[in-house]
Amino acid sequence: MTARPAARSRLPAIPPLPAPLPGDPPGDPPADPPGDPTSFAGVAEFARDCFRDPARDGGGGRLGVELEFLVHDRAAPERHVPIDEIARALPPLPGGSQVTFEPGGQLELSGPAAPLAEAVAAMAGDLGLARRALAGAGLAPAGVGLDPVRPPRRQLRLPRYDAMAEFLGGPYGPLMMCSTASVQVNLDLGERPGVRWERAHLLGPVLVAAFANSPLAGGRPCGWMSGRQAVWERLDPTRTAPVPATADPAEDWAGYLLDARLMLVRDGADRCRPARGGVTFRDWLAGRPGTPGRPPTLGDLAYHATTVFPPVRPRGWLELRYLDAQRPDAWPVCVAVTYALIMDDRAADAALQAAEPCRDLWSEAARRGLAAPPLARAAEACFRAALEALPRLGAGPVLTGEVAAFADRYVSRGRSPAADLIETVTRGPGHPPAWLTEGKDA
Repeated sequence: MTARPAARSRLPAIPPLPAPLPGDPPGDPPADPPGDPTSFAGVAEFARDCFRDPARDGGGGRLGVELEFLVHDRAAPERHVPIDEIARALPPLPGGSQVTFEPGGQLELSGPAAPLAEAVAAMAGDLGLARRALAGAGLAPAGVGLDPVRPPRRQLRLPRYDAMAEFLGGPYGPLMMCSTASVQVNLDLGERPGVRWERAHLLGPVLVAAFANSPLAGGRPCGWMSGRQAVWERLDPTRTAPVPATADPAEDWAGYLLDARLMLVRDGADRCRPARGGVTFRDWLAGRPGTPGRPPTLGDLAYHATTVFPPVRPRGWLELRYLDAQRPDAWPVCVAVTYALIMDDRAADAALQAAEPCRDLWSEAARRGLAAPPLARAAEACFRAALEALPRLGAGPVLTGEVAAFADRYVSRGRSPAADLIETVTRGPGHPPAWLTEGKDA
């Protein structure tokens, strides 16, 4: 990569925003029964379990990829495509990816855990098959983190989502539930869970900026390079802010769970009700006024943890949740770079040194992407380290070449992928939407 001056951001001024609202990403509740009442000691043990990987294969180098896409009608991009229309178009996926849908109809493919090359190849095969099938039905999986043209509209009417929508209100709750899409990278904890935990947090702002890809809303620039991340920042910080990192990750996670506001409580197997009054799980354990009229159980705690979504979450592995969805040919770059910088010790050492000045620049990364000079400088160093590490990690020349091409096109120029999307809408009418046309042919 050749270093070049970072471009100045020309985004419009950010308009005034409503007061923060509590938030929660979609997801399915666990099926296990509530069990016996828990305690503060039980919370601490639960948190420790989140950093234990009983299925670890000894090497601790597995990767799991989860890709979300906003599905659009190619002929009418502003139409909300029904979930059953998408599902009918999809064939069986031989690579083992699980197909699910988010509340607004976002398509999610979740691949099985495997080493880097195998995980990327399996997901690439399944996504290619899915794209061809969707194209035959006149549909396209849009590689963008925030819906560029459509207002949020919820399609799934499950008890959890009903309670969540009531709790969240608007405007950011509906946007989060129905209009956002991400690349989620899941990583083994390894023999030193705290090390990878720390790396995932410290590198977060640089990776957010490098892969910022959601600058549009309502058909025009929204004032952020990662509008998706901006939506998350305006949700309840007790459940979406980064977990404070100290020498004891399990203790940090326990404290985070205790101090997160209670979102909803299960009433039997098929009912959920929203919590009210801003009470936390710590309040519930202490039996303070306004909490449910019974002691919390370990099942309640496990369920509460499914409603808490910081940028990095431990679940027996690490979930990295802060990356915007990418166009279908670019997500392997996002996954490979993230994997290399966290899993390879030599790459991590170089990347962390470069990223240290950016450790708290989450908002700057979302707002300006790589147009912010400190983030641009750090990203260049991080991509160099990733490119050196990928052959050691089993990446072939094709994947490594894709990372190098992305670095030359974007990182060396102080440019995030979001800039491409902004340019398409500022060119005026008559140009096809970039989020439906960019990338290799399916």
